[in-house]
Amino acid sequence: MCRKIREPSPPPSSLEGNKPGFPKKILANKLQDKHLCNICLKILRRPFQAQCGHRFCSYCFNKAVSSGPQKCSACIKEDIFEEPTSILKKGCAFPDNAAKREVEALEAVCINEECSWTGTIKEYEANHEGRCDFRILPCPSCKELLRANELERHNERECPERTLNCKYCKEPFHFKNIKAHDEICPKYPMICEGCAKKKIPREKYVDHIKLCTKFRTPCRFHVVGCDMTVGNLTFSPSIRLHIHFGSTNIFLGACAPLPPLPAPTLGTSFTPLPTAVGAALELQLHSEKTKVAELSRHCQELELKVSTFENIVCVLNREMERSATTMEAYNRQHRLDQDKIEILNNKVRQLERTVGLRDLSIVEMEAKMRDMSAATYDGVFVWKISDFSKKRQDAVAGRAPAMFSPAFYTNKYGYKMCLRIYLNGDGTGRGTHLSLFFVVMRGHSDALLKWPFNQKVTLMLLDQNNREHIIDAFRPDISSSSFQRPVSDMNIASGCPLFCPLSKLDTKNSYIRDDTIFIKAIVDLTGL
Repeated sequence: MCRKIREPSPPPSSLEGNKPGFPKKILANKLQDKHLCNICLKILRRPFQAQCGHRFCSYCFNKAVSSGPQKCSACIKEDIFEEPTSILKKGCAFPDNAAKREVEALEAVCINEECSWTGTIKEYEANHEGRCDFRILPCPSCKELLRANELERHNERECPERTLNCKYCKEPFHFKNIKAHDEICPKYPMICEGCAKKKIPREKYVDHIKLCTKFRTPCRFHVVGCDMTVGNLTFSPSIRLHIHFGSTNIFLGACAPLPPLPAPTLGTSFTPLPTAVGAALELQLHSEKTKVAELSRHCQELELKVSTFENIVCVLNREMERSATTMEAYNRQHRLDQDKIEILNNKVRQLERTVGLRDLSIVEMEAKMRDMSAATYDGVFVWKISDFSKKRQDAVAGRAPAMFSPAFYTNKYGYKMCLRIYLNGDGTGRGTHLSLFFVVMRGHSDALLKWPFNQKVTLMLLDQNNREHIIDAFRPDISSSSFQRPVSDMNIASGCPLFCPLSKLDTKNSYIRDDTIFIKAIVDLTGL
Protein backbone atom coordinates (compact mmCIF):
# COMPACT_ATOMS: atom_id res chain seq x y z
CA MET A 1 0.00 0.00 0.00
CA CYS A 2 1.56 3.32 -1.09
CA ARG A 3 0.85 6.87 -0.05
CA LYS A 4 2.34 10.33 -0.48
CA ILE A 5 3.49 12.29 2.54
CA ARG A 6 3.75 16.04 2.81
CA GLU A 7 7.02 17.57 1.64
CA PRO A 8 8.82 19.54 4.38
CA SER A 9 8.17 23.18 3.53
CA PRO A 10 10.77 25.79 4.41
CA PRO A 11 10.07 28.16 7.32
CA PRO A 12 9.16 31.73 6.45
CA SER A 13 12.09 34.03 5.69
CA SER A 14 10.84 36.76 8.02
CA LEU A 15 10.33 36.44 11.76
CA GLU A 16 6.61 35.60 11.75
CA GLY A 17 4.79 37.32 14.56
CA ASN A 18 8.14 38.55 15.94
CA LYS A 19 7.35 36.99 19.32
CA PRO A 20 8.88 34.03 21.18
CA GLY A 21 6.72 31.47 22.99
CA PHE A 22 3.86 32.03 25.45
CA PRO A 23 4.79 32.23 29.17
CA LYS A 24 4.34 28.97 31.05
CA LYS A 25 2.07 30.62 33.64
CA ILE A 26 -0.83 30.95 31.19
CA LEU A 27 -1.54 27.20 31.25
CA ALA A 28 -4.52 26.24 33.37
CA ASN A 29 -3.49 22.57 33.46
CA LYS A 30 -0.25 20.63 33.88
CA LEU A 31 2.52 21.61 31.47
CA GLN A 32 3.91 18.91 29.15
CA ASP A 33 7.46 19.05 27.75
CA LYS A 34 6.26 18.37 24.19
CA HIS A 35 4.53 21.76 24.23
CA LEU A 36 7.78 23.64 24.95
CA CYS A 37 10.09 25.37 22.45
CA ASN A 38 13.59 23.91 22.63
CA ILE A 39 15.16 27.39 22.31
CA CYS A 40 13.16 29.84 24.47
CA LEU A 41 11.80 27.03 26.72
CA LYS A 42 8.35 28.63 26.65
CA ILE A 43 5.06 27.30 25.24
CA LEU A 44 5.26 26.90 21.46
CA ARG A 45 3.97 29.81 19.35
CA ARG A 46 3.45 28.82 15.68
CA PRO A 47 5.56 25.65 16.07
CA PHE A 48 8.06 24.42 13.48
CA GLN A 49 9.51 20.90 13.43
CA ALA A 50 13.10 20.34 12.28
CA GLN A 51 14.41 17.21 10.55
CA CYS A 52 15.67 15.93 13.90
CA GLY A 53 12.07 15.98 15.23
CA HIS A 54 12.46 18.78 17.76
CA ARG A 55 9.98 21.64 17.76
CA PHE A 56 10.65 25.36 17.96
CA CYS A 57 8.70 28.60 17.86
CA SER A 58 8.74 30.09 14.34
CA TYR A 59 10.36 33.27 15.72
CA CYS A 60 13.00 31.37 17.73
CA PHE A 61 13.93 29.06 14.80
CA ASN A 62 14.31 31.90 12.30
CA LYS A 63 16.33 33.97 14.75
CA ALA A 64 18.62 31.01 15.48
CA VAL A 65 19.37 30.21 11.82
CA SER A 66 19.51 33.84 10.63
CA SER A 67 23.27 33.88 11.30
CA GLY A 68 23.89 30.53 9.61
CA PRO A 69 23.42 26.80 10.29
CA GLN A 70 23.38 25.81 13.97
CA LYS A 71 23.70 22.54 15.85
CA CYS A 72 20.46 21.49 17.55
CA SER A 73 21.07 22.05 21.27
CA ALA A 74 18.23 19.65 22.16
CA CYS A 75 19.88 16.83 20.18
CA ILE A 76 23.17 17.52 21.95
CA LYS A 77 21.48 17.61 25.36
CA GLU A 78 19.67 14.32 24.71
CA ASP A 79 22.85 12.78 23.27
CA ILE A 80 21.18 11.92 19.96
CA PHE A 81 23.14 14.35 17.79
CA GLU A 82 23.41 13.02 14.25
CA GLU A 83 24.46 14.87 11.14
CA PRO A 84 23.02 16.19 8.96
CA THR A 85 19.57 15.82 10.56
CA SER A 86 20.66 17.60 13.76
CA ILE A 87 21.93 20.69 11.90
CA LEU A 88 19.36 23.52 11.95
CA LYS A 89 19.34 25.67 8.82
CA LYS A 90 16.93 27.51 6.58
CA GLY A 91 14.72 25.14 4.63
CA CYS A 92 15.17 22.17 6.98
CA ALA A 93 12.00 22.71 9.07
CA PHE A 94 8.29 22.81 8.32
CA PRO A 95 5.21 24.24 10.12
CA ASP A 96 3.88 21.64 12.55
CA ASN A 97 0.16 22.35 12.19
CA ALA A 98 -0.83 19.36 14.32
CA ALA A 99 1.25 20.67 17.23
CA LYS A 100 -0.09 24.18 16.59
CA ARG A 101 -3.70 23.00 16.86
CA GLU A 102 -2.87 21.00 19.98
CA VAL A 103 -1.21 23.99 21.68
CA GLU A 104 -3.92 26.45 20.66
CA ALA A 105 -6.58 24.17 22.16
CA LEU A 106 -4.93 24.14 25.63
CA GLU A 107 -6.85 25.82 28.45
CA ALA A 108 -5.31 29.16 29.43
CA VAL A 109 -5.65 31.80 32.15
CA CYS A 110 -4.42 35.39 32.24
CA ILE A 111 -1.06 35.85 33.97
CA ASN A 112 -1.90 39.36 35.18
CA GLU A 113 -2.83 39.61 38.87
CA GLU A 114 -6.57 39.95 39.64
CA CYS A 115 -7.58 39.26 36.00
CA SER A 116 -10.19 36.48 35.88
CA TRP A 117 -10.05 35.82 32.10
CA THR A 118 -10.04 32.17 30.99
CA GLY A 119 -10.16 30.51 27.58
CA THR A 120 -7.86 28.72 25.13
CA ILE A 121 -4.37 29.78 24.08
CA LYS A 122 -5.76 30.59 20.62
CA GLU A 123 -8.33 32.96 22.19
CA TYR A 124 -5.64 34.38 24.49
CA GLU A 125 -3.41 35.30 21.55
CA ALA A 126 -6.22 36.63 19.36
CA ASN A 127 -8.33 38.57 21.87
CA HIS A 128 -6.61 39.02 25.24
CA GLU A 129 -2.81 39.17 24.94
CA GLY A 130 -1.76 42.80 24.84
CA ARG A 131 -5.32 43.97 25.61
CA CYS A 132 -5.75 42.95 29.26
CA ASP A 133 -6.82 45.86 31.48
CA PHE A 134 -4.71 44.42 34.32
CA ARG A 135 -1.37 44.26 32.45
CA ILE A 136 1.43 46.36 33.95
CA LEU A 137 2.69 49.25 31.79
CA PRO A 138 5.15 52.09 32.49
CA CYS A 139 3.87 55.67 32.47
CA PRO A 140 5.45 57.28 29.37
CA SER A 141 6.26 60.43 31.37
CA CYS A 142 7.35 59.41 34.91
CA LYS A 143 8.02 55.68 34.16
CA GLU A 144 5.93 54.54 37.16
CA LEU A 145 4.52 51.02 36.67
CA LEU A 146 0.71 50.95 36.56
CA ARG A 147 -2.16 48.79 35.38
CA ALA A 148 -3.45 49.59 31.92
CA ASN A 149 -6.89 50.56 33.28
CA GLU A 150 -5.29 53.08 35.69
CA LEU A 151 -2.96 54.75 33.18
CA GLU A 152 -5.46 57.32 31.84
CA ARG A 153 -6.46 58.56 35.32
CA HIS A 154 -2.79 58.68 36.35
CA ASN A 155 -1.86 60.78 33.30
CA GLU A 156 -4.72 63.20 33.96
CA ARG A 157 -4.55 63.59 37.77
CA GLU A 158 -1.51 62.01 39.44
CA CYS A 159 1.58 62.01 37.21
CA PRO A 160 4.16 64.52 38.54
CA GLU A 161 5.44 64.95 34.97
CA ARG A 162 2.02 65.69 33.45
CA THR A 163 1.57 68.91 31.47
CA LEU A 164 -1.03 71.50 32.52
CA ASN A 165 -2.23 74.78 31.00
CA CYS A 166 -2.08 77.86 33.25
CA LYS A 167 -5.61 79.02 34.02
CA TYR A 168 -4.42 82.65 33.80
CA CYS A 169 -2.06 82.87 30.80
CA LYS A 170 -3.01 79.51 29.18
CA GLU A 171 0.68 78.60 28.69
CA PRO A 172 1.66 74.91 29.23
CA PHE A 173 3.98 73.85 32.09
CA HIS A 174 4.88 70.72 34.09
CA PHE A 175 2.83 70.12 37.22
CA LYS A 176 5.98 70.02 39.37
CA ASN A 177 6.83 73.59 38.22
CA ILE A 178 3.46 75.09 39.18
CA LYS A 179 4.88 77.31 41.98
CA ALA A 180 7.74 78.54 39.80
CA HIS A 181 5.28 79.38 37.02
CA ASP A 182 3.03 81.32 39.43
CA GLU A 183 6.06 83.50 40.32
CA ILE A 184 6.58 84.60 36.71
CA CYS A 185 3.11 84.30 35.16
CA PRO A 186 2.31 87.70 33.53
CA LYS A 187 -1.43 87.18 34.09
CA TYR A 188 -1.19 86.07 37.75
CA PRO A 189 -3.64 88.15 39.88
CA MET A 190 -1.97 90.57 42.35
CA ILE A 191 -3.42 92.65 45.23
CA CYS A 192 -2.47 96.33 45.61
CA GLU A 193 -1.05 97.01 49.10
CA GLY A 194 -2.36 100.55 48.95
CA CYS A 195 -5.93 100.50 47.71
CA ALA A 196 -6.45 96.71 48.25
CA LYS A 197 -7.67 96.27 44.68
CA LYS A 198 -7.67 92.57 43.69
CA LYS A 199 -7.04 90.60 40.50
CA ILE A 200 -4.51 93.00 39.00
CA PRO A 201 -2.49 91.07 36.36
CA ARG A 202 1.22 91.01 37.22
CA GLU A 203 2.09 92.62 33.88
CA LYS A 204 -0.07 95.66 34.79
CA TYR A 205 0.83 95.86 38.51
CA VAL A 206 3.72 98.34 38.07
CA ASP A 207 1.55 100.70 36.03
CA HIS A 208 -1.15 100.50 38.72
CA ILE A 209 1.07 101.42 41.68
CA LYS A 210 2.50 104.37 39.75
CA LEU A 211 -0.99 105.86 39.63
CA CYS A 212 -2.45 104.50 42.90
CA THR A 213 -2.99 107.40 45.36
CA LYS A 214 -2.93 105.10 48.39
CA PHE A 215 0.22 103.12 47.60
CA ARG A 216 3.15 104.20 49.81
CA THR A 217 6.85 103.77 49.10
CA PRO A 218 9.95 104.44 51.26
CA CYS A 219 11.34 107.97 51.29
CA ARG A 220 14.09 108.59 48.75
CA PHE A 221 16.46 109.19 51.70
CA HIS A 222 15.78 105.77 53.32
CA VAL A 223 19.33 104.72 52.43
CA VAL A 224 20.71 107.22 54.95
CA GLY A 225 18.26 106.50 57.74
CA CYS A 226 14.84 107.99 56.94
CA ASP A 227 12.17 105.45 57.91
CA MET A 228 9.11 107.35 56.66
CA THR A 229 6.95 106.24 53.72
CA VAL A 230 5.34 108.62 51.24
CA GLY A 231 2.48 108.32 48.78
CA ASN A 232 2.39 108.90 45.04
CA LEU A 233 1.08 112.52 45.33
CA THR A 234 4.36 113.89 44.10
CA PHE A 235 3.27 117.52 44.21
CA SER A 236 1.59 117.32 47.62
CA PRO A 237 2.69 120.25 49.90
CA SER A 238 3.29 117.87 52.80
CA ILE A 239 5.63 115.74 50.74
CA ARG A 240 7.49 118.84 49.49
CA LEU A 241 7.91 120.03 53.07
CA HIS A 242 9.12 116.54 54.18
CA ILE A 243 11.70 116.39 51.38
CA HIS A 244 12.87 120.01 52.00
CA PHE A 245 13.48 119.57 55.73
CA GLY A 246 14.72 116.03 55.11
CA SER A 247 17.50 117.40 52.90
CA THR A 248 18.33 119.97 55.60
CA ASN A 249 18.35 117.52 58.52
CA ILE A 250 19.78 114.45 56.83
CA PHE A 251 22.99 114.59 58.82
CA LEU A 252 20.96 114.80 62.02
CA GLY A 253 19.69 111.27 61.29
CA ALA A 254 16.05 112.08 60.38
CA CYS A 255 14.06 113.58 57.57
CA ALA A 256 10.99 114.42 59.61
CA PRO A 257 9.93 118.09 59.60
CA LEU A 258 11.44 120.13 62.42
CA PRO A 259 9.08 120.59 65.35
CA PRO A 260 7.53 124.08 65.63
CA LEU A 261 9.47 126.54 67.77
CA PRO A 262 7.82 127.79 70.97
CA ALA A 263 6.40 131.32 70.84
CA PRO A 264 8.87 133.93 72.22
CA THR A 265 8.04 135.64 75.52
CA LEU A 266 9.11 138.99 76.92
CA GLY A 267 12.60 138.95 78.27
CA THR A 268 13.52 135.70 76.53
CA SER A 269 16.54 135.59 74.25
CA PHE A 270 17.43 132.79 71.83
CA THR A 271 20.04 131.95 69.28
CA PRO A 272 18.92 132.68 65.76
CA LEU A 273 17.89 129.52 63.81
CA PRO A 274 20.69 129.70 61.19
CA THR A 275 23.40 129.84 63.89
CA ALA A 276 21.96 126.86 65.79
CA VAL A 277 21.58 124.86 62.59
CA GLY A 278 25.19 125.64 61.57
CA ALA A 279 26.56 124.45 64.93
CA ALA A 280 24.52 121.25 64.69
CA LEU A 281 25.70 120.67 61.13
CA GLU A 282 29.34 121.22 62.10
CA LEU A 283 29.03 118.72 64.96
CA GLN A 284 27.30 116.22 62.69
CA LEU A 285 29.95 116.74 59.97
CA HIS A 286 32.77 115.98 62.44
CA SER A 287 30.98 112.78 63.50
CA GLU A 288 30.50 111.72 59.89
CA LYS A 289 34.20 112.40 59.10
CA THR A 290 35.17 110.11 61.98
CA LYS A 291 32.87 107.42 60.63
CA VAL A 292 34.26 107.85 57.11
CA ALA A 293 37.84 107.46 58.41
CA GLU A 294 36.85 104.30 60.28
CA LEU A 295 35.14 102.93 57.16
CA SER A 296 38.23 103.77 55.08
CA ARG A 297 40.43 101.77 57.47
CA HIS A 298 38.03 98.81 57.29
CA CYS A 299 38.02 99.05 53.50
CA GLN A 300 41.83 98.91 53.41
CA GLU A 301 41.81 95.80 55.60
CA LEU A 302 39.16 94.18 53.39
CA GLU A 303 41.17 95.05 50.26
CA LEU A 304 44.21 93.34 51.78
CA LYS A 305 42.20 90.24 52.60
CA VAL A 306 40.65 90.25 49.13
CA SER A 307 44.10 90.51 47.55
CA THR A 308 45.28 87.54 49.65
CA PHE A 309 42.26 85.49 48.67
CA GLU A 310 42.76 86.44 45.01
CA ASN A 311 46.33 85.12 45.16
CA ILE A 312 45.13 81.88 46.73
CA VAL A 313 42.39 81.53 44.08
CA CYS A 314 44.92 82.20 41.32
CA VAL A 315 47.20 79.42 42.63
CA LEU A 316 44.23 77.06 42.91
CA ASN A 317 43.13 77.93 39.37
CA ARG A 318 46.61 77.13 38.02
CA GLU A 319 46.53 73.79 39.85
CA MET A 320 43.05 73.07 38.49
CA GLU A 321 44.21 73.88 34.95
CA ARG A 322 47.23 71.61 35.37
CA SER A 323 45.00 68.81 36.74
CA ALA A 324 42.51 69.31 33.92
CA THR A 325 45.30 69.07 31.33
CA THR A 326 46.61 65.88 32.94
CA MET A 327 43.10 64.42 33.12
CA GLU A 328 42.46 65.25 29.46
CA ALA A 329 45.71 63.48 28.51
CA TYR A 330 44.64 60.43 30.52
CA ASN A 331 41.20 60.53 28.88
CA ARG A 332 42.72 60.72 25.38
CA GLN A 333 44.96 57.75 26.15
CA HIS A 334 41.99 55.87 27.62
CA ARG A 335 39.96 56.50 24.46
CA LEU A 336 42.88 55.30 22.30
CA ASP A 337 43.17 52.17 24.45
CA GLN A 338 39.42 51.57 24.19
CA ASP A 339 39.59 51.93 20.39
CA LYS A 340 42.44 49.41 20.25
CA ILE A 341 40.50 47.01 22.49
CA GLU A 342 37.43 47.36 20.25
CA ILE A 343 39.53 46.67 17.14
CA LEU A 344 41.03 43.58 18.79
CA ASN A 345 37.57 42.42 19.91
CA ASN A 346 36.28 42.80 16.35
CA LYS A 347 39.23 40.77 15.07
CA VAL A 348 38.56 38.06 17.68
CA ARG A 349 34.85 37.95 16.72
CA GLN A 350 35.79 37.78 13.04
CA LEU A 351 38.21 34.93 13.76
CA GLU A 352 35.54 33.13 15.81
CA ARG A 353 33.09 33.46 12.92
CA THR A 354 35.73 32.21 10.49
CA VAL A 355 36.54 29.24 12.73
CA GLY A 356 32.83 28.51 13.16
CA LEU A 357 32.25 28.57 9.41
CA ARG A 358 35.29 26.38 8.89
CA ASP A 359 34.07 23.91 11.51
CA LEU A 360 30.68 23.88 9.79
CA SER A 361 32.38 23.28 6.42
CA ILE A 362 34.36 20.40 7.93
CA VAL A 363 31.15 18.93 9.36
CA GLU A 364 29.46 19.21 5.97
CA MET A 365 32.49 17.70 4.20
CA GLU A 366 32.58 14.81 6.68
CA ALA A 367 28.85 14.22 6.12
CA LYS A 368 29.37 14.25 2.35
CA MET A 369 32.30 11.82 2.69
CA ARG A 370 30.15 9.48 4.79
CA ASP A 371 27.37 9.70 2.23
CA MET A 372 29.82 9.06 -0.60
CA SER A 373 31.33 6.08 1.19
CA ALA A 374 27.84 4.64 1.83
CA ALA A 375 26.55 5.37 -1.67
CA THR A 376 25.96 2.59 -4.22
CA TYR A 377 25.71 2.95 -8.00
CA ASP A 378 23.75 -0.14 -9.08
CA GLY A 379 20.23 0.67 -7.86
CA VAL A 380 20.61 -1.66 -4.84
CA PHE A 381 21.05 -0.14 -1.39
CA VAL A 382 21.22 -1.75 2.07
CA TRP A 383 20.63 0.63 4.97
CA LYS A 384 21.96 -0.44 8.37
CA ILE A 385 20.13 1.19 11.30
CA SER A 386 21.91 0.57 14.60
CA ASP A 387 20.77 1.57 18.14
CA PHE A 388 17.27 0.66 16.99
CA SER A 389 15.73 0.67 20.50
CA LYS A 390 16.90 4.18 21.33
CA LYS A 391 15.89 5.59 17.94
CA ARG A 392 12.50 3.92 18.27
CA GLN A 393 12.02 5.56 21.71
CA ASP A 394 12.95 8.95 20.22
CA ALA A 395 10.38 8.42 17.48
CA VAL A 396 7.67 7.48 20.01
CA ALA A 397 8.51 10.56 22.11
CA GLY A 398 8.33 12.77 19.00
CA ARG A 399 11.96 13.87 19.28
CA ALA A 400 13.04 12.28 15.99
CA PRO A 401 10.01 10.81 14.22
CA ALA A 402 11.74 10.47 10.82
CA MET A 403 15.18 9.41 9.56
CA PHE A 404 16.78 9.79 6.11
CA SER A 405 19.21 7.29 4.61
CA PRO A 406 22.39 8.24 2.70
CA ALA A 407 21.86 8.74 -1.05
CA PHE A 408 22.28 5.93 -3.60
CA TYR A 409 22.21 5.90 -7.42
CA THR A 410 21.08 3.75 -10.33
CA ASN A 411 24.54 4.30 -11.85
CA LYS A 412 27.34 6.83 -11.55
CA TYR A 413 25.45 9.32 -13.72
CA GLY A 414 21.96 8.03 -12.95
CA TYR A 415 19.07 8.88 -10.68
CA LYS A 416 19.86 10.01 -7.12
CA MET A 417 17.58 8.52 -4.43
CA CYS A 418 17.26 7.95 -0.68
CA LEU A 419 14.91 6.31 1.84
CA ARG A 420 12.88 7.87 4.66
CA ILE A 421 11.72 5.76 7.61
CA TYR A 422 9.32 6.44 10.51
CA LEU A 423 10.13 4.00 13.32
CA ASN A 424 6.78 4.75 15.03
CA GLY A 425 4.80 5.08 11.84
CA ASP A 426 3.37 8.06 9.97
CA GLY A 427 -0.15 8.99 8.88
CA THR A 428 -2.44 5.96 8.93
CA GLY A 429 0.39 3.85 10.31
CA ARG A 430 1.31 6.07 13.24
CA GLY A 431 1.71 4.06 16.42
CA THR A 432 0.89 0.74 14.73
CA HIS A 433 3.27 0.27 11.80
CA LEU A 434 6.79 1.01 10.68
CA SER A 435 6.44 3.40 7.69
CA LEU A 436 8.98 3.34 4.81
CA PHE A 437 9.14 5.80 1.90
CA PHE A 438 11.16 6.27 -1.30
CA VAL A 439 12.48 9.76 -2.19
CA VAL A 440 13.79 11.03 -5.56
CA MET A 441 16.56 13.59 -4.98
CA ARG A 442 18.08 16.27 -7.18
CA GLY A 443 21.29 14.96 -8.80
CA HIS A 444 24.11 16.35 -10.93
CA SER A 445 23.09 14.45 -14.06
CA ASP A 446 19.31 15.08 -13.98
CA ALA A 447 19.46 16.95 -17.31
CA LEU A 448 20.66 13.76 -19.01
CA LEU A 449 18.00 11.47 -17.56
CA LYS A 450 14.51 10.50 -18.69
CA TRP A 451 11.65 12.06 -16.69
CA PRO A 452 9.37 11.27 -15.01
CA PHE A 453 11.07 8.52 -13.01
CA ASN A 454 9.36 5.25 -14.01
CA GLN A 455 11.42 2.40 -12.53
CA LYS A 456 9.90 -0.29 -10.30
CA VAL A 457 10.95 0.07 -6.62
CA THR A 458 11.14 -2.82 -4.16
CA LEU A 459 11.44 -2.12 -0.40
CA MET A 460 12.50 -4.83 2.06
CA LEU A 461 12.99 -5.35 5.80
CA LEU A 462 15.59 -8.11 5.88
CA ASP A 463 15.16 -11.22 8.00
CA GLN A 464 18.67 -11.70 9.42
CA ASN A 465 18.09 -15.48 9.29
CA ASN A 466 17.35 -15.12 5.55
CA ARG A 467 13.97 -16.83 5.90
CA GLU A 468 11.04 -14.41 5.61
CA HIS A 469 11.85 -10.90 4.43
CA ILE A 470 9.09 -8.29 4.60
CA ILE A 471 8.71 -7.00 1.04
CA ASP A 472 6.62 -4.33 -0.63
CA ALA A 473 6.99 -3.04 -4.19
CA PHE A 474 5.39 -0.38 -6.33
CA ARG A 475 5.68 1.18 -9.77
CA PRO A 476 5.66 5.01 -9.78
CA ASP A 477 2.61 7.02 -10.77
CA ILE A 478 4.19 9.12 -13.55
CA SER A 479 1.58 11.84 -13.11
CA SER A 480 2.68 12.40 -9.49
CA SER A 481 5.00 15.29 -8.64
CA SER A 482 6.99 12.81 -6.51
CA PHE A 483 8.55 11.34 -9.67
CA GLN A 484 9.05 14.45 -11.81
CA ARG A 485 12.46 16.06 -12.21
CA PRO A 486 13.30 17.61 -8.79
CA VAL A 487 13.36 21.40 -8.49
CA SER A 488 14.51 21.32 -4.82
CA ASP A 489 16.82 19.01 -2.89
CA MET A 490 14.11 16.36 -2.54
CA ASN A 491 10.78 15.52 -4.11
CA ILE A 492 7.77 14.62 -1.98
CA ALA A 493 8.34 11.16 -0.50
CA SER A 494 6.13 8.30 -1.63
CA GLY A 495 5.91 4.81 -0.23
CA CYS A 496 4.27 2.56 2.33
CA PRO A 497 2.88 3.97 5.61
CA LEU A 498 1.76 0.41 6.59
CA PHE A 499 5.02 -1.27 5.63
CA CYS A 500 5.51 -3.49 8.72
CA PRO A 501 3.32 -3.96 11.84
CA LEU A 502 5.19 -2.87 14.96
CA SER A 503 3.85 -5.95 16.74
CA LYS A 504 6.24 -8.06 14.66
CA LEU A 505 9.18 -6.05 16.00
CA ASP A 506 7.98 -5.96 19.61
CA THR A 507 7.95 -9.75 19.98
CA LYS A 508 10.88 -12.09 19.56
CA ASN A 509 11.93 -11.91 15.92
CA SER A 510 14.85 -12.30 13.55
CA TYR A 511 14.55 -8.79 12.05
CA ILE A 512 16.33 -7.14 14.98
CA ARG A 513 19.68 -8.52 16.06
CA ASP A 514 22.29 -6.74 18.19
CA ASP A 515 19.81 -3.83 18.28
CA THR A 516 20.22 -3.39 14.51
CA ILE A 517 17.90 -3.70 11.51
CA PHE A 518 18.64 -3.71 7.76
CA ILE A 519 16.47 -2.02 5.13
CA LYS A 520 17.05 -2.91 1.48
CA ALA A 521 15.90 -1.01 -1.60
CA ILE A 522 16.07 -2.38 -5.15
CA VAL A 523 15.41 -0.15 -8.18
CA ASP A 524 14.68 -2.07 -11.37
CA LEU A 525 17.19 -0.89 -13.99
CA THR A 526 15.22 -2.25 -16.94
CA GLY A 527 15.20 0.28 -19.80
CA LEU A 528 18.03 2.42 -18.39
